[in-house]
Amino acid sequence: MTIHTKPVHLPTIDFSRFYGSADERAAFIKELTRVLHDHGFFYLTGHGVPQSLIDDVLAASKRFFALPEADKLSIEMVRSPHFRGYNRAGYERTRGEQDWREQLDVNTEGEPVADSAEAPWNRLYGPNQWPEALPELKPLLLRYQAEVTRIGIDVLKAIALSLGQPENAFADIYEPSPSQLLKIIRYPGREAAGSDQGVGAHKDGGFVTVLLQDTTPGLRIRTEDGVWIDAPPVPGTFVINSGELLELATNGFVRADVHDVVTPPAGTERFSVAFFLGARYDATIPVIPLPEELKRGERGVTVDPLNPIFREVGINHLKSRLRSHPDVAAKHHPDLLHLLEKPARA
Repeated sequence: MTIHTKPVHLPTIDFSRFYGSADERAAFIKELTRVLHDHGFFYLTGHGVPQSLIDDVLAASKRFFALPEADKLSIEMVRSPHFRGYNRAGYERTRGEQDWREQLDVNTEGEPVADSAEAPWNRLYGPNQWPEALPELKPLLLRYQAEVTRIGIDVLKAIALSLGQPENAFADIYEPSPSQLLKIIRYPGREAAGSDQGVGAHKDGGFVTVLLQDTTPGLRIRTEDGVWIDAPPVPGTFVINSGELLELATNGFVRADVHDVVTPPAGTERFSVAFFLGARYDATIPVIPLPEELKRGERGVTVDPLNPIFREVGINHLKSRLRSHPDVAAKHHPDLLHLLEKPARA
C-alpha cells in the first residue's frame, strides 16, 4: 500500500516565551496544551543551546561514522550488557524488522549496579563505551547530553504547567537520576540499504525526545487519522515529541505519536542526534488528576499487543532494549527474554 504524506506542517514553539513575562508564559502554556493534545510533535526554537555545540556534535558524529569498521566494532553494543555502544546497520529492530541505520548509544555514565529478581532493570546501569580512535567524542557528547537534559527537564516542567499541575509534578519520578539515552545516528542511502525502513513505525518510550536533524529529511509522523506528515530539518530547531510515559500519565490526553524514518535516496546519507529523557528505572508512572476541562480530552492509553506499555519504568525500558537488540539480549540476558511475553497492561 502506498502511503501519501499530506502538506501539513508541525507547529513551531519559541521556548524563550517560557522564560518571559507572566502574560507571555501564560500564552505559551496555553499554546503548548493544545499542541500536546493535537500533535505531540513540534519544532522548538529559543532553546539556548549554542549553535557551535550543535555544529561540533554533528561534525564529530560524521567523523565517528567515517572511522574504519574495526574501530567502530571495538565498541560494538554486543560487548556491553548495559546496551551501550555501536550498532551496525540492520542490528536494531523495530516491531521485529531491521532498521537500516548505524548508531552509537550512550546513556548516563556510571558504574554497574547489582540486579535482583525485583529489580532486573539494574542491569541497564553501567559505563558507556567510547572509541579510542576519537578521544574528543566522550567529553563532547557528555556536554551535549547535559544540555539536552536541561532542555528536556525544562520542557517537562512546561508540560506539567500546561496540564494544570505544579511545574515539578514529574520530579518525583525522574530525580535524582533520569534516563539520558543519547544516540548519534547515520542512515545510509537506499541503494546500500535495499529497504526504505530507516526506523520502523514506533512510539518513543520516555517522557520527551529532543531530536537534532542535520540537513537530509526522512522523519515522518502519523496523525490520529492515519495521515503521515513530513518533518524536514529546520535550521536552529530541535524536534520535540512526547513519549509513552506522558501518554500513560495523562490517560492519553497527551499524544505519543507513531513516527518513522524513511531511508534517504541512493547516493545520500542522513545524520541525526536523538536524546530520550526518561524517568528513574525504579519509578512507577501514576495517572495525574487533570483539570476537568482537560480530562474531557482523555483518549485512553493505546494498547499494541506487539509493544505493550507498562507503568513500571524499569520493566518498560528493559523490555524495549531486549526487543530492539536481540543479539545483546541473547548474549547477556537470556534469563530475561520471558519479559517480552508479559501481557500488556497500562
